Amino acid sequence: MERRKFLQMATTYTGGLLLLPDFLSAAGNLSSENMDLANDNIVVFVQLTGGNDGLNTFVPYENSLYYDYRPNIGISADQLINKSNGLGWNPALEGLAQITQNGHFSLIQNVGYPNPNRSHFRSMEIWQTASDAKQNLSRGWLGRFLEIHDHDNPISAINVASTDNLALASDAVNSITIKDPRVLAKNKIAASNLVLSENPQLDFARKIAYSSTHGMAEIQAALNKSKNTLFHYENNYISKNLKWISRMIKGGLAAKVYYTSLGGFDTHENQREVHQRVLKGVNDGIFSFYSDLKNANLLDRVTIVVFSEFGRRVKDNGSGTDHGTAAPLMVIGGKNQGKIIGKNPDLANLDSGGDLIYDIDFRSVYASILEDKFGFDARKIGIKQPKLSGLFV
Repeated sequence: MERRKFLQMATTYTGGLLLLPDFLSAAGNLSSENMDLANDNIVVFVQLTGGNDGLNTFVPYENSLYYDYRPNIGISADQLINKSNGLGWNPALEGLAQITQNGHFSLIQNVGYPNPNRSHFRSMEIWQTASDAKQNLSRGWLGRFLEIHDHDNPISAINVASTDNLALASDAVNSITIKDPRVLAKNKIAASNLVLSENPQLDFARKIAYSSTHGMAEIQAALNKSKNTLFHYENNYISKNLKWISRMIKGGLAAKVYYTSLGGFDTHENQREVHQRVLKGVNDGIFSFYSDLKNANLLDRVTIVVFSEFGRRVKDNGSGTDHGTAAPLMVIGGKNQGKIIGKNPDLANLDSGGDLIYDIDFRSVYASILEDKFGFDARKIGIKQPKLSGLFV
């Protein structure tokens, strides 16, 4: 039987609650109780799915071309907040503006890659595997990293989502996808499920499924340690996911990477209203998460990375924008230097399709995260681009 089918069988045994770690790892021996987490860094990825419009998130309001290209959806200068050096924050981003004032927010401008692909699926695949535009990889960049750096940990990465994330795909299968942490305790796998049969492949799948209880137990223990929070999280999807992540981090879970996603950024029409609403949700969730971590003295250890698979077309289409290329990437916490890296978007120098030309390769950001946060050489997982300097202290 193919390994993929083994994992599908195992998922059945866990009620679809999570996708499990490799049973051959040291799952039974690893515990957050016996790990020294004092100096461990953690990275939390927030993926804005659909192609976030960077130009209406961080607005180059002093460039008249912005209003020429966007007569229908441009945001007037008097509505913008946190204005500096010709750039103003979308009014929905009050929390992020406060984080910026606190010196804990870095904005990386014009992030992309050569030969950009405007397909949601393909561009996200490129971002999640750190591949070249014409290269196809089956393992994610974080999965490849964790195979080497944290290979004995069955809960190296936690994906709070309803589906797996390609960025975490690996041969070690040391990440877990959680649909709803509230029901962890209700999904125990009985030891009786391990009774041997005449089907070794089924027994193999049963053992894999049973091993996932170690991951569930660790997650449940972390959640039990951090039941209360002083900070209010809004009742929306991204806020709830970040609240769960905060509780796992504060509870001492031995995960190095957390991942969650939010859709709604494919704003072909009615962009002013739709984009404002989804940005407000992101802002509220991240600000509560940031405040929660800061209060727990964890902000220096935790780096939050917010990105999208591409930006939007510079010229509006009447009520929205079509798929574009380069976009801003946000970094919060983790001892980042609290500055803007890169120039404001160059609206006078567009590509042949009317899109922004990237300045900073996203894989350079990855290289910086791996080297500065984990002391890991990104070349070991095939990332050739040099690290982005000046991002972290």
